[in-house]
Amino acid sequence: MKTLSRARTLVTLTVLVTAIASLSACDNMSRRDRDTVIGAGAGGVAGALLGGSALSTVGGAAVGGIIGNQVGK
Repeated sequence: MKTLSRARTLVTLTVLVTAIASLSACDNMSRRDRDTVIGAGAGGVAGALLGGSALSTVGGAAVGGIIGNQVGK
């Protein structure tokens, strides 16, 4: 059980670091596009932490992207 917890933590940390590193590519994006990407990344991480399945990760990313897109509207 401890190994599964460590693996989940490692995957979550890897996704978070990748998302943060990829934000450096947001230089040419509009503010709304950037908010969408940030929302999708945060939602994906939250979905992975809360649900732990691929479906919850994708669902969290989708919901986060929609919220991020609508925030600056």
